Amino acid sequence: MKAVAVIPKSRRVELIDVEPPELSGPSQVELRMLEVGICGTDKEIAAFEYGSPPPGADHLVIGHESLAEVVDVGASVSRVRRGDLVVPTVRRPCPHEHCVACREGRQDFCYTGDFTERGIKERHGYMTELVVDDESFLNVVPPEIREVAVLVEPLTIAEKALAQVRQVQQRLPWGCAGSTPSDVGRCHRAVVLGAGPVGLLGAMALAAEGFQVTVFSREPSGGPKAALVESFGAAYVSGATDSIETLATKVGNIDLVYEAVGASAVAFEVMKFLGVNGVFVFTGVPGRRKPVTIDTDLLMRHLVLQNQVVFGSVNAGRDAFEAAIRDLGRFLERWPQATRSLVTGRHPVDAYAELLAGKIGGIKNVVAF
Repeated sequence: MKAVAVIPKSRRVELIDVEPPELSGPSQVELRMLEVGICGTDKEIAAFEYGSPPPGADHLVIGHESLAEVVDVGASVSRVRRGDLVVPTVRRPCPHEHCVACREGRQDFCYTGDFTERGIKERHGYMTELVVDDESFLNVVPPEIREVAVLVEPLTIAEKALAQVRQVQQRLPWGCAGSTPSDVGRCHRAVVLGAGPVGLLGAMALAAEGFQVTVFSREPSGGPKAALVESFGAAYVSGATDSIETLATKVGNIDLVYEAVGASAVAFEVMKFLGVNGVFVFTGVPGRRKPVTIDTDLLMRHLVLQNQVVFGSVNAGRDAFEAAIRDLGRFLERWPQATRSLVTGRHPVDAYAELLAGKIGGIKNVVAF
């Protein structure tokens, strides 16, 4: 069967032939891959910035954003059945007994760093025709969201971050007068940095919770992304014409910053304008660039005197996947056109080279098997 793989030793990215996998344990499930999303991580792996093949292998099958159909199940499988649509998680636990996080199924908080990740670190990914995985790592998707279900994994980034924000803000009276659990953000202002898939999905998740959302990105105002943002009730400010100071003036007290741009210079400049009791969430991983000059005294003073919190968030557990599946359904009901427009292209696997080189534009491009 076909698979898209990187071969680090010879720095090649190829469509290779691999043997179909077989069930080898009672809790295993065979999956037919339907769609695999292309993201910045895939492009960086294809540029050999990182990515590790499984031990003993010379290649790594890439792809971690996926949608699949169950085609066969082991004897003890009870969570899924043939014909189910599923989205697999990405990270697998480390082997160490002393890692409390991994032993409790929260490998997204692994203490040792010896976890593996499908399509990224020491475990083959999903950009192939058939995959075998354990049922414990599968999340069932209702058929009603099949057309956008490949967005579940990137949405989990926002879902995990928002869950942590809720926990962090239990440190103070943060609710809104008369709010309900589904409307917790109604009196709060959120800024989203970046209008890529992770940023746009994060903006939708915040808007669905009632936040007053402003997306800050370099694309010009009046363009397609600005129109998309405005279609689900958020505001758009363009970095091409407005400074970060202007952004802060337009927003007012910034209660939450959701960073999804991976540019540290922009992020730390915005952090200077984080509001009282505010939370700043990093989700981007910048590449190695020239050092950035920042006013550390100012940032530290704000953190202390304004009770601010800064944290980073990566990967996600089952709770975030379940929340993403639920919220994609909510997005389709409230903003059907905006939600569907996030997937801008479905391509045959033969287009892998152009997709990984970034030669095909759009928000989220997908390889469809």
